[in-house]
Amino acid sequence: MKPSAAVLLAAVVALLLVSTVRGADDDECGSPESAAHDRARAKPLKIAAFFSILVCGALGCSLPVLGRRVPALRPDGDIFFLVKAFAAGVILATGFIHILPDAFENLRSPCLPDSGPWKDFPFAGLGAMVGAIGTLVVDTLATGYFTRAHLKKDAATGGGSAAVVDEEKQAAAAAAAASEEGGEHLHVLHTHATHGHAHGSAALVAAVGGSEDEKDTVRHRVISQVLELGIVVHSVIIGISLGASHDPDTIKPLVVALSFHQMFEGMGLGGCIVQAKFRARSIVTMILFFCLTTPVGILVGMGISRVYNENSPTALVVEGSLNSVAAGILVYMALVDLLAEDFMNPKVQSRGKLQLGINISMLLGAGLMSMLAKWA
Repeated sequence: MKPSAAVLLAAVVALLLVSTVRGADDDECGSPESAAHDRARAKPLKIAAFFSILVCGALGCSLPVLGRRVPALRPDGDIFFLVKAFAAGVILATGFIHILPDAFENLRSPCLPDSGPWKDFPFAGLGAMVGAIGTLVVDTLATGYFTRAHLKKDAATGGGSAAVVDEEKQAAAAAAAASEEGGEHLHVLHTHATHGHAHGSAALVAAVGGSEDEKDTVRHRVISQVLELGIVVHSVIIGISLGASHDPDTIKPLVVALSFHQMFEGMGLGGCIVQAKFRARSIVTMILFFCLTTPVGILVGMGISRVYNENSPTALVVEGSLNSVAAGILVYMALVDLLAEDFMNPKVQSRGKLQLGINISMLLGAGLMSMLAKWA
């Protein structure tokens, strides 16, 4: 997914949500004109949310990129693994605890007509499954495309066969050294580490000739772009919902929760961007797009707040459907492309303390983000 495609997707999601204002008069269930809402008090809170989320998103997404100049924060450093595991835990909890329950609530709302199919079938679960399967399809198709492109390039230059021969020579040399020194355990560990690097769709990339660095770069480019796709969908929904809200008591906890969420979700995305080794222009585009999606959604929500009814049937169905798909995307990305990718890394597998550390870090991130569901 190119940045331009991501911009187009965000625009489509925003238009779908904005178009629901036409349904505001069809159903006054939970009308935004309720006396409990205080527009005057809500406006400064929305402005504060705009800047807080913008700054936290920029800080979270930029830290891994700027951290490349700091040895301890480089992608192969222990701290990077810990931070990325924490961020993946945040993303996982976002999908399971925050977005998916909202989707079920929207699609089971009493404001939906009884004659419709929404209350007779768990459409939110279906949407999450479709989102996860769709992400798997995009993930494998994109990886396969890059794999075939590299394979053709290697076949044209003869680099593939040379890489295979070189790898066989290295394996033979390692086996001979292990046999001479009685290092059978070392050989087994080396073999396990080599094969442990090619789980899931990463195994497809491993078929390509070239260095391990090139294989990892291709894989992380796919991961970072698919992850941003999932973030885009729910970020637009969150921004418009917050901007259209009139209740200060609802907005206050959202500012803190979304700022925390945006920072660490940005760290997870920024870590993938760093590992993908994009050009400077692509890095800046992806970071800016991530940082601006939710704040721009807030502005759109503020603009339509006087006519937008979040409890109209059209709004509930659109938001619930998009939320369920976004939840499926984020859950898949967190488990398969972020956590499993790092947990099966040979460096982590061969070091018990680091393995324990990233497990604790992941649980801490998921736990803290889950606790925020009490207030937001």
